[in-house]
Amino acid sequence: MTTPDQPAVPADQPDQRPDSRPSDNPFAPPSTSRYASTPATSSPGPFASATAPIAMSAPASAHRHAVSGPPPALAPAGAGTGTWGAPPPPWAVSGDPLAAPGPTDRPGRRRRPRRALSAVWIGPLLVLALGAGALGGVAADRVLGDGRLADAGLPVTVLSGGATRPPDSIAGLAARVLPSVVSIQVDSSQGTSTGSGLVLRQDGYLLTNNHVVAAGAESGARIVVLFADGTEEEATIVGRTGDYDLAVVKVERTGLVPLVLGDSDEVAVGDPVVAVGAPLGLEGTVTTGIISALNRPVSAGDATDIAFINALQTDAAINPGNSGGPLVNGAGEVIGINSAIAQPPGAGTTAAGSIGLGFAIPSNQARRTAEQLIETGQATYPVVGVLLDQGYGGEGVQVATEPQQGQEAVSSGGPADKAGIRSGDIILSIDGRPVTEPDELIVAIRAKAPGETVSLRVRTGDEPEREVRVVLDEATSE
Repeated sequence: MTTPDQPAVPADQPDQRPDSRPSDNPFAPPSTSRYASTPATSSPGPFASATAPIAMSAPASAHRHAVSGPPPALAPAGAGTGTWGAPPPPWAVSGDPLAAPGPTDRPGRRRRPRRALSAVWIGPLLVLALGAGALGGVAADRVLGDGRLADAGLPVTVLSGGATRPPDSIAGLAARVLPSVVSIQVDSSQGTSTGSGLVLRQDGYLLTNNHVVAAGAESGARIVVLFADGTEEEATIVGRTGDYDLAVVKVERTGLVPLVLGDSDEVAVGDPVVAVGAPLGLEGTVTTGIISALNRPVSAGDATDIAFINALQTDAAINPGNSGGPLVNGAGEVIGINSAIAQPPGAGTTAAGSIGLGFAIPSNQARRTAEQLIETGQATYPVVGVLLDQGYGGEGVQVATEPQQGQEAVSSGGPADKAGIRSGDIILSIDGRPVTEPDELIVAIRAKAPGETVSLRVRTGDEPEREVRVVLDEATSE
């Protein structure tokens, strides 16, 4: 079938880590802007998907607040008056017979001479002054001294029996899933790339994306698996397929805890999900969200290696490095393999990061392909035997009207030919689901298994629409 027009962005990771150079601001987080502009050096090709024009915002930096300095010294109220600018004593208020008249006395009125304070006032004043000095000295000794308190006296939280988390909470799910999620690093002539994976079997079989380990198939390449307990093992490729962007690798280790592959056909829009992996090389990262859409047609790869995914869409944060990691439901079952993220138009070949549009390969597809790769080292995919016209803009999708690149529009003796489909026919739906783009029909067929029967609604010219049952043939992935 024809190739898609859209480029794609894999959720894998260039061999870089966040900048750890010290910042002038001790409260500012490390900058991650490098990841938004540095392309991956090891990706076998740009992987991507949707093209919603969404701008990303840079992370805000924290700021340390400055502490104000000492209050300014008091200044004289006026030069040459003989009085100071300090506030008047509390007894010098209006109506006090001892208070000197202020400058606002009426003109012409004779000032009375200032009286000296009588002895009766001096005693209390001295007592007050000495008392304040004594208290100030004690406070200074306790607060100042060498600049530290003997006991900070901060409140302490008392926990009875320790904090617990319900098994079905996000923390409970993470505790169960994290030990079975791995980080994968591939060193090859193309550079270093990283991704994620999950344990399929207790005897060392792991599942990941093909684009994570594809470079590891070349001579001299090295695949290293990092486990949740910090240990490492070298891995070998058991089998891989670019058609579904899946791969199985194996390490020489037993006693691993496999994750359960759930039934992705039971997933509904709005279901809560948890994504686990190593985005940007940060192992053991957990993000949450919901299923945003089902049956999202996603094509990833280049002209020579294209994967067609009937994807689950999620708003859980998925970033480069999440590729191959699990998307789990509320029961801790794997319902998808995180594979791609949306790329805004004009962003180039590498997505800067999550914009809330991530895509996962459904677990039912992952199970079928993984079983084939483990048992035979190869995977197969279903075919219907037609070429689709990418330039057609009417209702449904159209079978090509003439051969393309040496291939027949309808393969002679193929499933579509046997079902009576002809060149130029319009296919309106598959199993009752309308299709309006070629990729929608392609991924819907790829989501089936060879030998299954699908129902296509077909229109030929001005003839009435008809239902056509097609038994899918099988092709081997290269």
